[in-house]
Amino acid sequence: METFNHKLNAYIDTWMGPRDQRVRGWLLLPNYPPTFALTLMYLLIVWMGPKYMKHRQPYNCRGILVFYNLGLTLLSSYMFYELFVTMWRGGYNFYCQDTHSSEEADNKIIRVLWWYYFSKVIEFMDTIFFILKKNNHQITFLHIYHHASMPNIWWFVMNWVPCGHSYFGAGLNCFIHIVMYAYYGLSAVPAIRPYLWWKKYITQLQLIQFFCTMSQTLCAVRWPCSFPRGWLYFQISYMVTLIILFSNFYIQTYKKNVSLKKEHQNGVSSTNGHASRTPSMESHSQKKLRME
Repeated sequence: METFNHKLNAYIDTWMGPRDQRVRGWLLLPNYPPTFALTLMYLLIVWMGPKYMKHRQPYNCRGILVFYNLGLTLLSSYMFYELFVTMWRGGYNFYCQDTHSSEEADNKIIRVLWWYYFSKVIEFMDTIFFILKKNNHQITFLHIYHHASMPNIWWFVMNWVPCGHSYFGAGLNCFIHIVMYAYYGLSAVPAIRPYLWWKKYITQLQLIQFFCTMSQTLCAVRWPCSFPRGWLYFQISYMVTLIILFSNFYIQTYKKNVSLKKEHQNGVSSTNGHASRTPSMESHSQKKLRME
């Protein structure tokens, strides 16, 4: 196994260039296979889990969900605060920031971004809870794509560009997760659920996040520093995929829901040239979706 890791590392280093030595030896970062194996295990659970639960009763995960979501809310709050306060005090340039220009700030941001990378592994539990509760309609392509891709992307980020311009998108995502995991933690308590009104706006905030991250990355392309351009182009491309997928989810969930409600208020809907009663006002896409 050690020989395999050595050969794989040599191949990756040949392709990607020298690694950032400041993260040398950190948990999960020396070799790629552990992160890849965790992702494969996650995908296997996504495939096998619903089959296993098919003839079983859903689990009541209310207590652990409150604890889990509270924990991620607190972790996201810590990361958001540390990233932006460190950026501000460390004199980071908003338009483009190199990875080797502010030693104290860089080292602190590297430590926080490792937790950000590790949190993406923790968030595999989002899907596992869906499976245990038999909420299989929430396990969409968007959900799996986002959850499976993030730990792998951030393994590479942490090994090659673990600070500098990498802080901004992660910081914004932490803010979104404060709002999102707070919502889902509170929604696990039935008595509180009727008073939660901001679910719709979570997806809007996520889309704003992607546009802001892409815009800030474009600034680094327009006014470059020593931050590698290849990473900037990759981040822009990834943001485009998320904007497309999240926009489609938002349209399917909320915009079409408005049309269905109007049809329901009219009492009939047109089907193949004939009037018929609207059969149901709730589709799978209208149910809550937990994302990063």
